[in-house]
Formats: sequence, C-alpha cells, structure tokens
Amino acid sequence: MSARRTRSSSSEAAASAAAGERDAAVAPLRLALPKGRVLGEAIELFARAGLDIAAVAGRSRRLVHDFAGHGGAGLRIYVVRDSDVPTYVEYGAADLGIAGADVLEEQGRDLYQPLDLGIGRCRLSVAEPEAHPVDDRSRLHLRVATKFPNLTRRYLESRGIVADVIALHGSIELGPLTGLCDRIVDLVSTGETLRQNHLREVETLMEVSAHLVVNRASLKLRRVAIDGLVARLRGAVR
Repeated sequence: MSARRTRSSSSEAAASAAAGERDAAVAPLRLALPKGRVLGEAIELFARAGLDIAAVAGRSRRLVHDFAGHGGAGLRIYVVRDSDVPTYVEYGAADLGIAGADVLEEQGRDLYQPLDLGIGRCRLSVAEPEAHPVDDRSRLHLRVATKFPNLTRRYLESRGIVADVIALHGSIELGPLTGLCDRIVDLVSTGETLRQNHLREVETLMEVSAHLVVNRASLKLRRVAIDGLVARLRGAVR
C-alpha cells in the first residue's frame, strides 16, 4: 500500500507540475513599463518590433492594459513609477520590465538583463551653482542632494570626497538655490533645466539608457515566450 501511495503521489505531483507549465504557457507575459518619457519611446520601439501597445499612453488612468496575440499568450502591461519597475520584476509580479541603468545600478536588484534598448538616453551628472563653484582642493565637508544616494556615495568614496548625502525625490535643482546643498547628482538630458537654474555640470558619473530586465524564475518557466519577445525587440533597437 505504501509503495502504491508513493507512486500515486509522484504521479499527482508530475501531473500538477505539467498543468502548471501549461498554464504558464498560455498566461499573458506581464511587462512593467515606466511612466514618463521612456514610456513614449518604448511604445515606438514596440511598434518597430511589430507590437502595437499605443493604448497604454491614452488619456485613461488605467494602469493595467491587456493585448492579445503575443506568442499565442498575449501581453499584460503594468504602467508604474520608474523606480518601482525592478521591484515588480524581482518579486515576480511582472515577468519583464523596462528600467534605466541608473535605477538598476542604484537598487542592485537580482535581475537578468538581456538587452540594452537604447531608449531613454541621458546621463547622471554632478552639478553645482555657476556663481558658487566648489573647490575640490579645499577638502570642505560638502552636502550633496540626489535621488540616487547609493550611486552618489560610491562616487564620492571613489574620489575621496567627504560629504553628507541628502536624499530628495523631486526638484533636485532647487537644493543649491536654497542653500540645502553645495552640489547635486541628477539625470541630465539636454541640460536646459540646469541652465535655467544657473547650474553647471561638473562631471558625468554614468551614461544612462533603458534596459530590458527579466525575472529569473519567469525566464525558466516562460523561456520560449520571453526569448521570442527579446528577439523581436533586439531587431527593433537602433
């Protein structure tokens, strides 16, 4: 009886695993996309790959969008804050996502990164007031404001600069103008915002673009569908 029960349990487990694989095969791929400028560029990239997801940029406040026909399984898109994309993907709420190299380096998530999409290009830079430049040779104790405290601390340590890192979440350029800090570390695209606020770039920490990231468990369970999507996007990257 014991042997029969063991064989029966093994068969049930195998059947359950097979059913799980079939369910995964037909379930939509879940993709987390960031709000903002990168979303528009992602829509254009997907269009070049033959996938029309323009509806995600409509006037609706919907955060979940379903699209039929991707690899026979469909595509479910979540529109989230850019800094939240790696979290959704790492914890398996999304199979894939699009996140900037700045966010990925700042957070250090355990994600597979198969493709640099070449969109959302900008740079992470140090900037300071034009009228009050910092003399690095003076070895003053500085204050640096940023949305990227981990990257900023690593940069400062590499330069041997002693500074307090102040974490802000918006309008970083206001920091030096109010006396909150001596310098900022922030993303720069055209540099126009810096110029309008009388700030100048001092140094570039890293060049930034958006990457496709994949949950490691999803990569095993949904390999065919994910590889298919990666191949289509790779062919559309400029």
